[in-house]
Amino acid sequence: MKVYLDDERATPEGWTRAFWPDEVVRWLETGQVTHLSLDHDLGDDERGTGYDVVLWLEEAVAVRGFQPPITTVHSANTAARLRMEAGIRSIERLARER
Repeated sequence: MKVYLDDERATPEGWTRAFWPDEVVRWLETGQVTHLSLDHDLGDDERGTGYDVVLWLEEAVAVRGFQPPITTVHSANTAARLRMEAGIRSIERLARER
C-alpha cells in the first residue's frame, strides 16, 4: 500500500490519500504500507503535520523495531522539508542497525 499525506494536491494514481497524521499512523500500524509520501503543512497544525508522522516512525523503529516503509517528502515548505528529510535519514539508520 502506498500512502500519500496531503491536504491539497491531487493524489497520484495508485496511492491511498490521507489528510491527517493519525490516519497515516493507523495504516502504518497494519504493516501494509510499503511507500509513504509526506506533506508538512496540512491546514490545521492542531491536528498535526507530516513531521508528526516522521516522529512516530522514528520512535516506532527505535523502540519497537518497526520496519519503516520507503518514505519521501513532497512538501513545498523548505525548512520543514529539510527537518523531515533529516528525520527520515535517522529512521533509515536506525532500521539498518536493527
